[in-house]
Amino acid sequence: MTKIIITLALLVVSIVNGQSQFEQGMGKAFALWGEGKNTESSAMFERIASAEKDNWLPNYYVALVNTTTAFATKDKDQVNALLTKAQSALDVELNKYPNNVELLVMQAMIHTAWIAFDPMTNGMKLSGKVMEIYAKAEQIEPNNPRVVFSKTEFEMGSARFFGTDTKPICVQIEKAIELFATFKPQTVFHPKWGLERAQEAAKACK
Repeated sequence: MTKIIITLALLVVSIVNGQSQFEQGMGKAFALWGEGKNTESSAMFERIASAEKDNWLPNYYVALVNTTTAFATKDKDQVNALLTKAQSALDVELNKYPNNVELLVMQAMIHTAWIAFDPMTNGMKLSGKVMEIYAKAEQIEPNNPRVVFSKTEFEMGSARFFGTDTKPICVQIEKAIELFATFKPQTVFHPKWGLERAQEAAKACK
């Protein structure tokens, strides 16, 4: 996950020429993220969010940076700090845009990070919530590739955990890959990640 996100960050930096202050700030935040300076990147996205209160993207990336960092962290206190920051940033935007599917996927990812860190404690408590979120997102944008793949990836993890058949789930991964091929983000800063992870998941199905 972290490797793929860093690749995305570097791609954004290479595209942005920094015309406006917002673009310059976002470009710098992505550059820091691409360099592995996650704390500095998160802080930069936070500063942009405080200045761009009508734009959900900066806080979305605060949540994404901290959540992806949490997936690679084993220390309980650090995970708690990272996911608390991610949740606080996301809550600001979900309160304004409750039907934004990218924000909904982000919420499901935060819950999933908690489950991954401590499945025995958080699995029963949060797994149902994750599936409810994905069901809502799927109703709103059934052809959003991140919705389809993230839901499928979560189902795959559950199937492997409980030892159930994964073949039907693999079909959905292929569907997600097809959707990524035609998906066009609104701007260079809008979420576009996921294809590489879907391709890796498809290889595991073979």
